[in-house]
Amino acid sequence: MTDSTDKSHGSHSLAGVVILAGGASKRMGSPKAALMLPTNETLLNYHVRQALMLNVPIMIADNARGFTVDSELLANNPKLPIFHIADYDSTVYDTTITTNPNDTGGALVAIESALQTLVNLNDSTPIKNKSESWLLVISCDSLIPASELWQKLQPFSAQATDKSVICLTDDAHLYPLLGLYQLSIEHELRAYIDCGERKVMRFIKPITQAVPVPQAWLPLTNLNTPEDFKRACTTLDK
Repeated sequence: MTDSTDKSHGSHSLAGVVILAGGASKRMGSPKAALMLPTNETLLNYHVRQALMLNVPIMIADNARGFTVDSELLANNPKLPIFHIADYDSTVYDTTITTNPNDTGGALVAIESALQTLVNLNDSTPIKNKSESWLLVISCDSLIPASELWQKLQPFSAQATDKSVICLTDDAHLYPLLGLYQLSIEHELRAYIDCGERKVMRFIKPITQAVPVPQAWLPLTNLNTPEDFKRACTTLDK
């Protein structure tokens, strides 16, 4: 397995991480990104701290909600890009589709923005082979550490040569916001959104390699209510 701290853009490499933090969180009663863990850090800071172990750019897609990253995390990692990105705004399709960040449309436009950012990133190690470079998507709907999610999914990025999305699944459904997205699909996803489409599953299902979610992770996913979050914190502490 490739070392999780390897930031090279070689075979089946990780190009960056996007943390989805723009949900309305109506059932939770407060924004999930701002939830406080028993460790006295917000859920967003938890995900940033875990993603830092991967040594790649970290993007925060919070739909302009203004969530901030702890200054100590930034100060201790001055050379690692950690920045907010705006959702992709299609100028091709004039739509009245809701932009409620809690629906599936919000997730797709955030993922497209992250893909575009990585494809266009102008740094000292440009991405030359988009078919072998991946974006890790992790949502504030879970407490699964980004570094562990990459370690779980990375082997499948080398095996699934005909798939460009790799995500977790359980017996009932896929977890499209806990997965890898190949940079090569950026243009295809942009065209899909420009046609007015916003449904995640319609886009990813034909191109997805599903990976069974470990049983130990199940209590850490689908954080929709205060009870869900309490359960996840208890599991994480164990």
